[in-house]
Amino acid sequence: MADVVLFHHSGGLTPGFLELAATLRDAGHTVHAPDLFGGRTFAGVADGVAFVETHGEGTFGRRAAEAVADLPAEVVYVGASFGAARAAEQVLTRPGALGAVFLYGAVAPSWWDAAWPAGVPAQAHQAEVDPWREPEVEAEFVATVPGAELFVYPVTGHLFAEAGHPDHDPGAAALVTRRVLGLLASV
Repeated sequence: MADVVLFHHSGGLTPGFLELAATLRDAGHTVHAPDLFGGRTFAGVADGVAFVETHGEGTFGRRAAEAVADLPAEVVYVGASFGAARAAEQVLTRPGALGAVFLYGAVAPSWWDAAWPAGVPAQAHQAEVDPWREPEVEAEFVATVPGAELFVYPVTGHLFAEAGHPDHDPGAAALVTRRVLGLLASV
């Protein structure tokens, strides 16, 4: 079983996000879900993004690094939307990552002027119709992350795999869960 660090989206530690953490725990994994927002949650993605912008990305990058500082290096990083950047930062700056999963978008290693570490598998899960979708980032993810898996689901909305969210699609969410658990089982 894997140690997993699960970084939340711009809504914070919402009930649906915590349900994902519970699902991974129920599958036997050790899950750490640091609260980068100090207890704040937001109903809308845009509200959470505005909160992040008022504090700056660097603030949350530091909080993420502090949250994992005492954990083993050999973990799988999972990030949802805003949290995908936090997960990628850790993979790219903290040696030892076993894998990475990016929910609701992909990441581009060039954002950090870095190369993806060899042997670290990565998945990205994206809705086909998502107002936050960045196809150019998806293309770079596939081109620069060796063995990267990009899954685009035929659904509409951003947080499509989050239970209780208006964008939730149960079928797509079940498939995301199977694929994430598959990656976790392989590391």
